[in-house]
Amino acid sequence: MASVLVVDDDAGIRESAVMALRKVGHRLYEAEDAVTARRLLKEHRVDVVVSDIYMPGEDGITLLKSIATGDDAPRVILMTARGTIETTALAQRIGAFDYLAKPFDLNDLIDRVAAAAKRGTPAQASIEEPPPSRIIGTHPSMIEMYKAISRVAPLSVPVVILGESGSGKELVAQSIHDLGDRASGPFVAINCGAIPDTLLENELFGSTRGAYTDSRQDRRGALSRADGGTLFLDEIGDISPAFQVKLLRFLQDGMVTPLGSDKSHRVSVRLIAATHRDLKRLVATGQFREDLYYRLAGYEIAVPPLRERRADIPMLVEHFRRRIAAEMKRDAIPGPSQAVLDLLAAQPWPGNVRQLEQVVRRTIIDAGGLTDPAAIELDDVASHAAPHAETPESTEPLVSLDEAEKRHIAAVLKATGGNQTQAAFILGIERKTLARKIKRLGIEK
Repeated sequence: MASVLVVDDDAGIRESAVMALRKVGHRLYEAEDAVTARRLLKEHRVDVVVSDIYMPGEDGITLLKSIATGDDAPRVILMTARGTIETTALAQRIGAFDYLAKPFDLNDLIDRVAAAAKRGTPAQASIEEPPPSRIIGTHPSMIEMYKAISRVAPLSVPVVILGESGSGKELVAQSIHDLGDRASGPFVAINCGAIPDTLLENELFGSTRGAYTDSRQDRRGALSRADGGTLFLDEIGDISPAFQVKLLRFLQDGMVTPLGSDKSHRVSVRLIAATHRDLKRLVATGQFREDLYYRLAGYEIAVPPLRERRADIPMLVEHFRRRIAAEMKRDAIPGPSQAVLDLLAAQPWPGNVRQLEQVVRRTIIDAGGLTDPAAIELDDVASHAAPHAETPESTEPLVSLDEAEKRHIAAVLKATGGNQTQAAFILGIERKTLARKIKRLGIEK
């Protein structure tokens, strides 16, 4: 069993973690801030530190930097409810053993602490400040995606990004580029689904003067423009069998031959591809070459659809509100009311994050803000969405979203015997958030 220090200013989270880890036999210490944590680390030998990132005063990243050195340094597991890909990447670079998204399952915490307690060679890396975050979301599925990006970004392997249209596949590709060793090189993006097959070869490989009608000068293709950097091929599942052969040939030898030329030149390009289609099924049906698939898919990253991470919608709405205000050169655009957020959270979002952004933009243009739920009628939101299958008519009486939320929270509290910490874990929210909802909805404790 290991000696574990839990650092978190949220007493509920800290006490739950301590109780769960103590129950499986670990020796536990706890601290509400980094100052207390430093004192305990001086007084006791600690094998594993489980620390929140965002705390009053010194944050968890700074604490990690100071203790993740030396062969005998404790392993550090960082946890946060406000993670970004940059904080995840930075944490791994400076020696964090793992990164855990709040709220987390206690059994998951126990497993990760057990893994951290097994001593090995500590991670060694240079400290690097992160850029502003380009991907928004702190749902556990997003944290897992951030970790996958951080693992593969420093490597030279090709990557396939899988996800629905509008889910943010190009942002993931850009993040892999930014966090890799080609960040100083160009990032070139091509949408294969938007270019006719006859023009795609010219777009990627380039052409010489006179190679085709009206070709009056040499043209550099995307592969040459991306030399020393990254080429992102979106909707790779839409390319024709004929072009698949040409792309496979490039992946095998790295040589580019422009149309109309008999001379080839070598380029050094990291290839990242993305698709909303099931490539494995396309391979099985003969629509996509198996050898090309294995050349492209050195590593795969799945981007979760918005409907599977609805808890991120308020954060995304606020991000879009700020950006749209800057676009419109307006100092103040009212933020969303709870009624508006409830309405947005209830939608299926077949267009994912891209669709949400457009709905927010149109609402701001039409209503001048996001505070009035009447400005976002359900029919208006549905009109922006792609058709989706109708759900069977419910036999239950219809109730408001507040009433539905109240009943669900009350049922979870009843099942946990009124334990708000356990209920918060089950509901996927922080304990403080649950307390506010209990008060707002008038739920009897």
